[in-house]
Amino acid sequence: MEGENSPPLTGIEGTVSLSPTHGGPTRMDEPDAAPLPNTAFDVLQETVTATSFTTDAAGHFRVPLAPGRYSIKPHNAEARWPRCGPFEVEVTAEGFKTLHLECDSGMR
Repeated sequence: MEGENSPPLTGIEGTVSLSPTHGGPTRMDEPDAAPLPNTAFDVLQETVTATSFTTDAAGHFRVPLAPGRYSIKPHNAEARWPRCGPFEVEVTAEGFKTLHLECDSGMR
């Protein structure tokens, strides 16, 4: 049973990747995307920051959140990743929602 001080049993989890990882055409033997490690993201509910998280070395994250509608964007998005989100997500009472967020590196 969820207590007042325990984290919600709902939220989001998953990975963030960045692509393309190199300019020019994609070769069949090379991946075109890579995990986005150690990157900070803000989770907003309407215009208020509900929480923040940082991806791990493999681009993974897990964030407890109460059910509701959220928007996810990189912290300081305009400076580093202008083509990354915002990503809209609805957290329901059914547990953690698994996401794969893809950011565009801008390489061509």
